[in-house]
Amino acid sequence: MKKLKQNITRILAAVLVLTSFAACDEVGDTNPGGTSTKDMSGDWYVQTLVNGTVVADYALISTYNTSANDGKEMWIDDKGHIWDFKVKSPVTLSALSFAGSNLASSVDGYDINVNITEGKITKNGTTSTGGHTVDAISFKATFSDDPDAGTVYEIKGYKRTGFFEDEH
Repeated sequence: MKKLKQNITRILAAVLVLTSFAACDEVGDTNPGGTSTKDMSGDWYVQTLVNGTVVADYALISTYNTSANDGKEMWIDDKGHIWDFKVKSPVTLSALSFAGSNLASSVDGYDINVNITEGKITKNGTTSTGGHTVDAISFKATFSDDPDAGTVYEIKGYKRTGFFEDEH
């Protein structure tokens, strides 16, 4: 009986050791990587200017990858803070630039076209309101439903840092 208990104990110990090695086996690449537009994506606090005068103080917009993940387009999403638009804009990843004409936007049944020019992301290109060096965004936009047709809105700001002093 004593030998039987020792054999069972040895078998259980061996099974435990073998399964612990098998559990540590790393399978494949565990790095998920990033999206094609990761260098241009983020949340941004931006101001809107017309002829150099601020017409809308800091508001939050977002830029992010499209589901195609092909590096040819990204979403620009205003979330209704400036003009209520969401468009897919063509991008040039190597220059961190974006622009497009007659970009269709449909947000909750509100349909407009947006023209975006001179879009640029500049790495470490500005200082946040809290004094942190961060990425900058800037672009010009016109909107098809603007009662002041032809008004060019300059939208510029900085990447959201998450620091309390930079929140608006």
